[in-house]
Amino acid sequence: MIRKLLLVALLLGLPLSASAQAYPTKPIRFIVPFAPGGNTDVQARLIGQKLTEALGQQVIVDNRPGAGGTIGVETAARSSPDGYTIVLASFGNILVGPNLYKNLPYDPVKDLAPVILVSEPAGLIVVHPSVPVKSFKEFVDYAKSNPGKLNYASAGNGTWNHLFAEQLKSIAKIQMAHVPYKGAGPAINDVVGGHVQVMFAPFPSARTHLNNGRLRALAVTGTKRSLLFPDVPTVMQAGLPDYSAASWFGILAPAGTPKPVITRLNQEVNRAFSSADIKAAYAAEGLEPAGGTPEDIAKSIREGMAKWGRLIRELGIKL
Repeated sequence: MIRKLLLVALLLGLPLSASAQAYPTKPIRFIVPFAPGGNTDVQARLIGQKLTEALGQQVIVDNRPGAGGTIGVETAARSSPDGYTIVLASFGNILVGPNLYKNLPYDPVKDLAPVILVSEPAGLIVVHPSVPVKSFKEFVDYAKSNPGKLNYASAGNGTWNHLFAEQLKSIAKIQMAHVPYKGAGPAINDVVGGHVQVMFAPFPSARTHLNNGRLRALAVTGTKRSLLFPDVPTVMQAGLPDYSAASWFGILAPAGTPKPVITRLNQEVNRAFSSADIKAAYAAEGLEPAGGTPEDIAKSIREGMAKWGRLIRELGIKL
């Protein structure tokens, strides 16, 4: 009797094992919750090409923009948990969304399965050349001496540019007025034009303007200097040791996706991140690939949601 039960259990286990070994058997949809051409899209296409080569199946990037990226993430969360839908989620729709949206249509922890941490890019604090400061310390001193005189641009309410600046205001005890835009492009254009004085900018968008002298870089928001601007100190190095802020990108799958599939995807993306061409492509964008285990990204989600949720509640930030 025992032998029969063991035989039945073994036979029942064979289809699942064979299915896991065969994955994937058809194209994989890689959802990007933003329009083509942005930072998220660039990273997804680099990773998607590597996965296509490694898995032997086409990885198709599917841009689903709208509502700060929450539409694309919801689409992924509601998809079949069979390993054929993944999403490149980001700071706003995972770490911040639950604390800002009253009716967020998904739970980042319950409805999605973490696959791998993709990158944690810092921002660059830039000012228009008309602002009479040349260092981060001078900037803080100027802001304190001229409360409310400086305006800062962001890509919109609840974006990382907005929250990074609010965190700095809170820690440095300075005042700046927030001017939200519909995207980073229009925001940085108005800083270049002198209509707004300050921005916590993404490296790729700021690079050309910094090289042409139309913007001045003061500090990096992360814990280490940028490969693109090694002479620009971090905020901590520049005199504010309690401040650090980084954005966030991670690959997630629908909750319930089989663990062997999660493991396979994690391994292949880690392998891609170790390749010289991916490292070079990321470096050109001012990024560094992260990687790690599914447990690592799960931990980063919990910690990020706690950190930014606390700031949002303390400052009463609302959309």
